[in-house]
Amino acid sequence: MSVKRVRYYLFLRDILTLSLTAFGGPQAFLAMLIDRMVHTRNYITEEELWELNALCNMLPGPSSTQLVSAIGFRVGGPNLAYLALLVWIIPATLLMTSAAALIYFLEENTPGALNFAKFIQPMAIGFIIFAAQKTISKMVQTTEAMVLVLISTFISFFYSSPYVFPVLLLAGGLSTSIKYKNQPKYEKDEPLVIQWANFYLWGGVLVLAATLGALTKYQPVILFENFYRNGSLIFGGGQVLVPYLYTEFVDFKNFLSSEEFLTGYAISQGVPGPTFSFSSFVGAFSMKEFGLVGFLTGGLIAAAGIFLPGIFMIFFVIRFWDQLKKYRPVRAALEGINAVSCGMLIAAAYLLFEPLEANLVNILMILGTYCLLQFTKISSPMIILGGILLGIGVNFLS
Repeated sequence: MSVKRVRYYLFLRDILTLSLTAFGGPQAFLAMLIDRMVHTRNYITEEELWELNALCNMLPGPSSTQLVSAIGFRVGGPNLAYLALLVWIIPATLLMTSAAALIYFLEENTPGALNFAKFIQPMAIGFIIFAAQKTISKMVQTTEAMVLVLISTFISFFYSSPYVFPVLLLAGGLSTSIKYKNQPKYEKDEPLVIQWANFYLWGGVLVLAATLGALTKYQPVILFENFYRNGSLIFGGGQVLVPYLYTEFVDFKNFLSSEEFLTGYAISQGVPGPTFSFSSFVGAFSMKEFGLVGFLTGGLIAAAGIFLPGIFMIFFVIRFWDQLKKYRPVRAALEGINAVSCGMLIAAAYLLFEPLEANLVNILMILGTYCLLQFTKISSPMIILGGILLGIGVNFLS
């Protein structure tokens, strides 16, 4: 076996290890990447890793998955990048799809069995509030950005349509791009040369899926288009996925209830790998009427739809990123896009709380979860496990 093939095999094995052990959100994931990809294996330098991370955070889609694929692209080109993508997302996708099937089975066959989840549903809101607070503290640094947060929160709450979100993101980006003169100026050594193939691929799949869905009304095609469209619009990481999916699949299409949605989101916080794998839970529930085959199909379709746009975009941009990042309006637009994403996240926390009973227990569970995340080092999986055990204990004693 050649040295190159051994190196590729080791890279994929490292990605599999990360997919099974990467608990704790993006900060912990980045620390694991630096340790394994930079210090242990020397696949790339730490400077290259941070630059790729910044690029992925600027693009729509799942940033951790894009980062894994981008490193694979640098190490072994597109083929290794696509293999790394599959190795990274498959374990979490299968876990969340299985969780959806199990929860639905319990709902249908064992009345009251889901009482174990009565505490992790409000706990999920605590996770979202914590994510919103962390995101805002990191991304909102100016008065203009805070105003955008408030405006987008108001609009997202009162006009919670999946078609409003892309308009808000575009408006936010445009509103701050006009301040491009505040950005440092870089010398442009060479003209910007763009290879459009992956952009055409991204747009072509979007148009084709939308057209086929409208013509055939075939639910798997429609489901793929729904997730592909959402995956093309989401900036800011997995937590920003929540308002999109809740609005489309709970409010508009009623494919799952608010309680089921919250239960799935809470479970996703205790699963290693990409947080976007929560989409597989929603996709599996969206095809529950087709039985176990429907659950598996829905989970895989959702994963393909939500992950592919970000991968097409990172492959498109990474080829000319060194030139693009020198354009100040591009960097300035990110402030508005990030601020709008934060506003959507705040609105999502309130919209998810609305269906819950506003009793003291639920409020204490939300606040308690937030405090554990904010003031202790207890990991997310352990917090979720504690909530499940508490629910089982209370259900057994009552």
